[in-house]
Amino acid sequence: MSHFSRRSMAPMGAIVTLLLPWLVMTACAPNQDSDGDSEEEGGWISLFNGRDLTGWTLKITGQELGVDPWETVYVEDGLLTVGYENYDGWQDRFGHLFYQEPFSHFQLRVEYRFIGDQVPDAPGWAFKNNGIMFHAQAPETMLLDQRFPLSIEAQLLGGDGSGERPTGNVCTPGTDILIDGQMPEGHCISASAPTVHGEEWVTFEMVVRGGESVVHVIDGDTVMAYSGLVVGGATVEEFGEPARAEGQPLSGGYIALQSESHPIQF
Repeated sequence: MSHFSRRSMAPMGAIVTLLLPWLVMTACAPNQDSDGDSEEEGGWISLFNGRDLTGWTLKITGQELGVDPWETVYVEDGLLTVGYENYDGWQDRFGHLFYQEPFSHFQLRVEYRFIGDQVPDAPGWAFKNNGIMFHAQAPETMLLDQRFPLSIEAQLLGGDGSGERPTGNVCTPGTDILIDGQMPEGHCISASAPTVHGEEWVTFEMVVRGGESVVHVIDGDTVMAYSGLVVGGATVEEFGEPARAEGQPLSGGYIALQSESHPIQF
């Protein structure tokens, strides 16, 4: 069983909380009501109804927003599933499943597991590789052939049965962060987390306080902390986001789940 939970302390716009029967996200704010089919349980608001992808929109590289000819993302036995049964090769078809509301301050919990085999000709680094993109640009601003949204990525990895490959890392597509007050080198920074082999469920949590600070937690242990989220590290125009300038604080945005060539369930 998997949960994607999120408690928002000050969501941007409407109050929202995610709960996919196994994927739960919550967003809470005083004096506001939730919309749509959301359900509230103990302070968490359900955003996923367990039946279909209402409230979510997929953007695949090379396709218009919302177009998915290969049925990449679907609901199976109440689980949000990313699969590639209809793919005849990878062809750089990176995908991002966006939730309809932006958020700023929130707590999120997700249980996930990698399953099956990677698309054969996909890049090796994408083996058992997925992520939760947050503070992301609006999906409608992505370029047709854009591979990743400007965002911060909480990277979820699985092991290959032998080497070390920690999960709960952070990557920075078009963004910069500070760790211990310093800007780290490299695009992805490894967490002090274990390597998870096989197809077991993993619980990932994070607490996001706007652009000020973020903490990652794996199975109850804090494995990563960073702060000072800003736009940077690449030409903003590459991300189709003219409204965001280099060095601008990154205090909120959209959440998206990745489709990156290896099947996964939430």
